[in-house]
Amino acid sequence: MSSGDKREGSLDAPTRHPIDWKSADFWDEEKLDAELERVYDICHGCRRCFSLCNSFPVLFDAVDQSDTGEVDGISREASWEVVDNCYLCDMCYMSKCPYVPPHEWQVDFPHLMLRAKAVRFKKDGVSARDRVLSATDRVGRLAGIPVVAQTVNALNASKSGRTLLEKTIGVHRDAPVPKYHSKPLRKSQKDRQNNSARGQPTEHTRGRVVLFTTCYGNRNEPELGEDLISVFEHNGIPVRLSAMERCCGMPKLEQGDLEAVNRLKEINIPTLAQLVDDGWDITAPIPSCVLMFKQELPLLYPDDEQVAKVASAFFDPFEYLMLRQKAGKLLTDFSRSLGQVAWHVACHLRVQNIGMKTRDVLNLIPDTEIKPIERCSGHNGTYAVKKEYFETARKICRPVVRQVKTANADWYSSDCPMAGHQIGGGLSDESEPTHPMRLLRIAYGLIE
Repeated sequence: MSSGDKREGSLDAPTRHPIDWKSADFWDEEKLDAELERVYDICHGCRRCFSLCNSFPVLFDAVDQSDTGEVDGISREASWEVVDNCYLCDMCYMSKCPYVPPHEWQVDFPHLMLRAKAVRFKKDGVSARDRVLSATDRVGRLAGIPVVAQTVNALNASKSGRTLLEKTIGVHRDAPVPKYHSKPLRKSQKDRQNNSARGQPTEHTRGRVVLFTTCYGNRNEPELGEDLISVFEHNGIPVRLSAMERCCGMPKLEQGDLEAVNRLKEINIPTLAQLVDDGWDITAPIPSCVLMFKQELPLLYPDDEQVAKVASAFFDPFEYLMLRQKAGKLLTDFSRSLGQVAWHVACHLRVQNIGMKTRDVLNLIPDTEIKPIERCSGHNGTYAVKKEYFETARKICRPVVRQVKTANADWYSSDCPMAGHQIGGGLSDESEPTHPMRLLRIAYGLIE
């Protein structure tokens, strides 16, 4: 199909079909290859997504440099390089592609990439590095041992340690890597597992929440959860933790390890579903984890009533606060302004289709101006820390860094803490991002 054959895209709202990962066709390599060629041909004819991730430039360059100038001329290696550069951010599906369902061409580029990753994972597995990077629970438990945490953090902070890390497992020496805390959030807040306090419900909220701490929020930046608890309880919203929690599964999903996703789902969902039955809403401090429960698991398990129940009760933190504001239940007793905030809108927050709730809440603070930046940071799970993708990730982040510099704001921030650190690395001025929930806590006067 040449560009001249391209039809008009659908004007209807995009819809998402369930991921049919339990069917034989999903795993059939010949059928996968045929679907890759079909979708690549449509993308080649359109090229609207050239400015998103690196998958599309890789595809278009491969086509342009081929003998035929069409998709049938690209090599198998180039085809899989497209897959490797996709980090399932979903932005092409949600904001760019005119051929997503209900259009007759039924293009779902991210979930096709997921299918390809899954087929390859089942056949070949992944590298030792990728196993380590996606084993967030296991690595966190090991690195969180007091003496081990000090050693790991010291190693990651030294040039020799980072050089060794790059040579041994391929984590780029300049990539931002998180610190590990020997006192995780779930340990410091253990008493909250038995919290039975009642909240004040509204039309859309029950007024009390379960905090799904996430691997990162538990072991790497426990202050994310501490800030959320402080802000929510200041607003009369009781917070508790679940008795059992494992990784949401997003790191495994990004590798195509669907069996591991299934194992994690079997641990998390029953516990969370029971809490929903007990009258709790659910939130998490990381947009990717929220998206996993709100979108990806329901698409993987469309007939699972417990999955649907959890998805319906799962909220982005600022989405939840804005619902409280609309019901007249959010306090606005702010003690200080924030001035100007350059706020990066994380991809996995944008694709939740909830609007800019973080901006809306922070705009309630007097003498505060929020400047949204709707571009990918290039971090995207583990993509930006890998040696072979580090420079590409930095290139993707440059427009965000440029806008942060131009804004000359008092703060820069992102709901995704890893994206915030990616931006900080691009700024190269030793400045640190401040998470939006920390900004809100500061504005309330709950912390300096």
